[in-house]
Amino acid sequence: MKLRNVKNGAGLGLVAAPPPASPAAARLPPSALVLIAANLVPLAGVTAFHWTVFSVLLLYWCENVVVGAFNVLRMLTAAPQNVAVDVGKVFLIPFFCFHYGMFTMVHGIFVLMLFGPGGHVSASPTQLLPAVRGAGIGYGVLAIVLSHGFSFFHNYLAGGEFRQASLQQLMAQPYARVMVLHATILVGGFGAKALGAPAAALVVLVTLKTAIDLHAHVAERRKLGPALDL
Repeated sequence: MKLRNVKNGAGLGLVAAPPPASPAAARLPPSALVLIAANLVPLAGVTAFHWTVFSVLLLYWCENVVVGAFNVLRMLTAAPQNVAVDVGKVFLIPFFCFHYGMFTMVHGIFVLMLFGPGGHVSASPTQLLPAVRGAGIGYGVLAIVLSHGFSFFHNYLAGGEFRQASLQQLMAQPYARVMVLHATILVGGFGAKALGAPAAALVVLVTLKTAIDLHAHVAERRKLGPALDL
């Protein structure tokens, strides 16, 4: 514990100096605040516009697609002027698009089959886009795009993360985040559906998703960036 001299009515005395404030503890990075704002959209959808379990889970499935698209941009812009990395991009980016695309498509079909109105037992990839259009979640999708876009430009490009990000790291990163996040969401979705999908259960689900997403986002900044506050 550090001590410092202070002057009071009785003269000089020693008191314990408060520990220095941590910038990371003082406030979240701007991109984390944008992420929280984006997650308020489904919260408003549940409380004010009576979104169903299916609407919420379909919106979070759309986030899978957005995450994958921005990850391709990250891979394209990683380690510029490095010939070896550029050669690796030629092979790894198409592989990621195929593998992650299949992973996302299967996830979307499960959402349709398990939570779609009436139970889409014969759900197929062709039903995903019409389902998104008919669910009335356009503003939520836009908020997700803006949130991930802000992080891409603010953290990855302007913050210099692209200089030290490796293709292997970028390849694996979306899977770890999406699998943990959406396993939790699916379990929560089943719970909310079992309870008759009351608004309170969906609010808990959205809040839990936001907390996990925020933790993953901050951890990602620590891995890719030189500092938390970018």
